[in-house]
Amino acid sequence: MKKLLVCLLFLAGNLISALAQNFEKDYKAIESRVIEWRREIHQNPELSNREFKTAEKIANHLTALGIEVQTGVAHTGVVGILKGKKPGKVIALRADIDALPVLERNDLPYKSTVKANFKGEEVPVMHACGHDTHTAILMGVAEILSNHTDKIKGTVKFIFQPAEEGPPEGEEGGALLMVKEGVLKNPDVDAIFGLHINSQTPTNVIRYKSGGTMAAAQKFVINVKGKQSHGARPWSGVDPILISAKIIDGLQTIISREAELTNEAAVITVGKITSGVRFNIIPESAEMIGTIRTLDYDMKNQINRRMEEMVTSISKAYGGEATINITDATEITYNDPDLVTQMLPTLNKVAGANNVQTQKAVTGAEDFSYFQKEVPGFFFFLGGMTRGNTESFPHHTPDFIIDDSGLLLGVKALTQMSIDFLNK
Repeated sequence: MKKLLVCLLFLAGNLISALAQNFEKDYKAIESRVIEWRREIHQNPELSNREFKTAEKIANHLTALGIEVQTGVAHTGVVGILKGKKPGKVIALRADIDALPVLERNDLPYKSTVKANFKGEEVPVMHACGHDTHTAILMGVAEILSNHTDKIKGTVKFIFQPAEEGPPEGEEGGALLMVKEGVLKNPDVDAIFGLHINSQTPTNVIRYKSGGTMAAAQKFVINVKGKQSHGARPWSGVDPILISAKIIDGLQTIISREAELTNEAAVITVGKITSGVRFNIIPESAEMIGTIRTLDYDMKNQINRRMEEMVTSISKAYGGEATINITDATEITYNDPDLVTQMLPTLNKVAGANNVQTQKAVTGAEDFSYFQKEVPGFFFFLGGMTRGNTESFPHHTPDFIIDDSGLLLGVKALTQMSIDFLNK
């Protein structure tokens, strides 16, 4: 009996080793293709809700792999459904595919020179946030998993999402529209994973935070009504610019004096003020536009309430009137603590325990949060810092650059997380 048990353990160990070796062969074979795909996509970026060629490339790839493909999801999104040999749970993997209206300054052989229409103007377009890497990584994961359906107990949904940066004005789009159209249904998703490349994190490093990891983003518009007068006679009017200044000053006290920042970070930023036509005229009105970032729903509700109270009362105190309109842009990107705990051994296995690091919350926002609001999710950051550079340029800038050697770890992480989640 002991000999039989030893033999069975030996065979099981060899089988596990063989499976790992098979995956390593897949990883080595796919790396150059992932980099090639990424560079092609980088050279041909497309703006939100206009990712037609990118979507076509993805759909053709998934179709060639024998994966069931759905196109036109949330305008230009692509969804692939891969069923394993055995029934089981459903996992979703998400990559965003859109680019930004940014002029690339990098001197790369695959540099973008594309221009497109944005808000009625012709603008340069660049993958200045790494969505090209996310797309290529998930294409690689799809290819590997499609070759190993015998190891999949359940179903994998590959979600290639448009318009993460926000749809054009007057249009719906992004993760919110995908959820509305039922992307997490039929079959119903049990959990969703996503990643984001980071130019300021070393390659081969994964960083994460359990719970609130990226902020809810809200847009606010404040309209101030005063009374127009000659600039030489301010006492005969009500100055909406002065009122706007007092409102801005007051809003910052919500953060500095009322928000419990030892709980989570919070931000109120006024990004634009419009008022007046001439140097010697006190105008009749002013408009302010800005953003609110929160990582806790109670704090979010408190800040929204206090902003509404403060805008009304300050404007009234100075003889004017004001209204504020607050709209949601994204929810809190919330990593389900149980799911994080469950998947950490997988990340440690593929990256090495020393290369899997916790981080503080980020006040940037992600519409991946709309998926996480519906099902448990885990969103983590993948290192893409270029080696040897003395400066790592931030996302959404003309000099943003990613080291392609960091992509393979993303492929390994999502591939193994899928296998391990479905087989538990």
